Amino acid sequence: MAEVTFKGNQVHTSGKLPKAGARAPDFKLTRGDLVDVSLRDFAGKKKILNIVHSLDTGTCAASAKAFEARAASLPGTVILTVSNDLPFAQARFCQAENIHNVVPLSQMRNRKFGRDYGVEYLDGPLAGLLARTVVVIDENDRVLYTQQVPETSLEPDYEAVLKALRG
Repeated sequence: MAEVTFKGNQVHTSGKLPKAGARAPDFKLTRGDLVDVSLRDFAGKKKILNIVHSLDTGTCAASAKAFEARAASLPGTVILTVSNDLPFAQARFCQAENIHNVVPLSQMRNRKFGRDYGVEYLDGPLAGLLARTVVVIDENDRVLYTQQVPETSLEPDYEAVLKALRG
């Protein structure tokens, strides 16, 4: 179990992030067209998992937009923004914010992702949602880097993510 803060108050997550070098846990998440996808669907690509609790919050929205702005400079990489938002809400957000290079994925059918990655909030006002985290995975589904933001209102360290991605 990890501890982070929400508006300065301690909250707990469901476990520990996958370790660098470990095989990334597989997942079943839902795309905007209501098709379920897994790691296999992104085989041969580097993956940035931008994990957020909801695209309806300012910081989560900012991180999705920041990764969108960087996406063009990351050939061979797919950016997956994972949240509990329904695919319909994710699609509206992406359309309104002109996001085309980030793939939104929802936990709507399967909540196992949050537990497997150790990022589900167990308590506090956001219990059941996902803690703001970034996981970088290589082409062979090995974890290169993880970053769990210590205070929910903060954005991830984008430069550290890009550095880890580029090796």
